[in-house]
Amino acid sequence: MGEMAPGAFRAADIARAVQARNGRALVVGGWVRDRLLSRESKDLDMEVFGVPAGDLPELLEPFGKVEPIGQSFPVYKIGSIDIGLPRRESKSGRGHKGFVVQGDPSMSIREAARRRDFTINAISWDPLTDTYEDPFEGRRDLDRKVLRVVDETTFADDSLRVLRALQFAARFELTLDENTRKLCRAIRLDDLPPERIWGELEKLLLRAQRPSIGFALALELGVVDQLFPELKALVGCRQEPEWHPEGDVWVHTLMVIDQARRRIADLDHADQLIVMLGAVTHDFGKPATTAWIDGRIRSLNHEEEGVAPATAFLDRLNIHTFDGNDVRTQVLGLVAHHLKPGMLYKVRETLTDGAFRRLAQKANLELLARLAKSDCLGRTGDFDCTAMDWFLERARALGVDRSPPRPLVLGRHLLDLGMKPGPDMGALLKQVYEKQLDGEVRTTEEGIALAAQMLRSST
Repeated sequence: MGEMAPGAFRAADIARAVQARNGRALVVGGWVRDRLLSRESKDLDMEVFGVPAGDLPELLEPFGKVEPIGQSFPVYKIGSIDIGLPRRESKSGRGHKGFVVQGDPSMSIREAARRRDFTINAISWDPLTDTYEDPFEGRRDLDRKVLRVVDETTFADDSLRVLRALQFAARFELTLDENTRKLCRAIRLDDLPPERIWGELEKLLLRAQRPSIGFALALELGVVDQLFPELKALVGCRQEPEWHPEGDVWVHTLMVIDQARRRIADLDHADQLIVMLGAVTHDFGKPATTAWIDGRIRSLNHEEEGVAPATAFLDRLNIHTFDGNDVRTQVLGLVAHHLKPGMLYKVRETLTDGAFRRLAQKANLELLARLAKSDCLGRTGDFDCTAMDWFLERARALGVDRSPPRPLVLGRHLLDLGMKPGPDMGALLKQVYEKQLDGEVRTTEEGIALAAQMLRSST
């Protein structure tokens, strides 16, 4: 691959400066892997061989603001490039922080690469010669579409690597070799904090085109058993074959996750997370509600019953807000109402606009429609899913696809009418707003007139 990718030009300049000091600078890690796969990669990491640690800051100064990052081991950031020495890691205790890290510019390239988790991440690239250093045959594994550990003796030192295996397998559609499978199955995951677990799960949900690959592998490797009891409960939970010929709730959920992934490209980050987490959790209420009723398998009220286990799942991952958005509340709203688009479609001839306006108070209808469409299509067989398209078109036409209508009448309007602040004011505002939701109040003037009339009738 001879063409220089974005970021590589600056890396070449740094490599020339290092070469002038009788050292060698290589691009390492995920950027190299992505380059080999012809994928874009924003962040670039470099390892500098043959230059003392104390000389690095001064060497890098001509290339921009040098920002030191990390505490136990110095790494320097220049824009989107991280530069550091090759390093040795030794285990000092359980957990992702239980390592002693030492930089050693005299290490060989093979020694430096040995600390990497998988061979596909242990390839380095020389930007001056456009050649690769690949001591553990990671390029061959990429060609074979195999995920293989670098060092079987140290792989288990960081249990997070098991979760990294899930997201790498899904993102690049790789198969784990047998030794890697055995290692992952044997590793305990109880030392991982929620933010580390979520970090890998988020990559699985948003970076893989088919996240179901990672979820299926999570079940196979025992990750689901160790970390996600709410997901485990879906395995073997039967569904009515007429509506779910694909199998149990676990199989259906994985299909819905993949369908949802196809419907989020135009959304911002927080909304993408809401839809994907909604897909993961939408049927968490089925295990507790599924029963044989009148000769059929039914899961009555599983929407509302799914809120509690979905909350427990979000608690487990410590998920609350992202970018100022209340992701947790939005996800739970999708869980509690994911069947509503289909239900409203069935009564569309008699349905009032108020039903949409009120539902918009409980869930983001744009995101709800996308999840409901994913839920409908996340099955085998031929099903008509046009109800969700109708639902979204009507929500957009009413202007409530993203949020409920803003109240036309506010407290200051009632103060102008001579009303004093207190519970009665709140009750009156609510009554006027209900009329607004029903379409009986269309302007602020109409709302104020109605409020005045209600005040007169109450005195």
